[in-house]
Amino acid sequence: MTASPRQRELPELPPLIHQAVLDPLLEEEALHNLCDAGRLLGFGGLCTSLCHLEAVRNRIGPSGRLRLFAVVDFPFGTIPAELKRAQAEWAAARGADALDVVPNLAAITAGRAEAYAEELAHICDLGLPVTVILDVNRLPSERLSLAVEAAIDAGAACLQAGNGFGAATTPAQVRKLKELARGNCAIKAAGGIQRLDTALDLVEEGATALGTSHGPALIQALRHPQ
Repeated sequence: MTASPRQRELPELPPLIHQAVLDPLLEEEALHNLCDAGRLLGFGGLCTSLCHLEAVRNRIGPSGRLRLFAVVDFPFGTIPAELKRAQAEWAAARGADALDVVPNLAAITAGRAEAYAEELAHICDLGLPVTVILDVNRLPSERLSLAVEAAIDAGAACLQAGNGFGAATTPAQVRKLKELARGNCAIKAAGGIQRLDTALDLVEEGATALGTSHGPALIQALRHPQ
């Protein structure tokens, strides 16, 4: 396979992919296939729900290049702060390398940035890298700016544009999030990443990670362009 000029200018794609392992009805064979693909294809991470966390850790083995991300209070972020912290502690104790956390966006929309940031800070204090999942399709511009600033103040390592629900995350949304972050944290895009050109567009605008259910298909398209 010969990389296109555009691909040569961008970071290598496989390490940017965070393959989703979130379907609660995922059967053991399918789960194992996704884990094995993550290792063989050189993905940067597997992103899983708490119900699959231990099975994924057992399949991929000790922490290494393929990182294990556990989602916390996904997808709505509405449970009380102490329960959200308990989920994060549970995930950390069972082998998560990092946490993808849905914050209290209701607090942000109500203008209570302090409560939003305090909840996140208590999770960041656990010592694992935290990605804060932001619903960029629904947050107004001024609320998104407040959410970004408060998340960074709380210790977030990464901001995620999109949660996989609703409209696909766009390159413009990634660019906006990158501008708001001002280089203070990484940017992950998630939602609607099914095609190679979409993935490359998002990386070109500043995404440093891609959350997708279609990791193997993206690598197939990368290696065997039509």
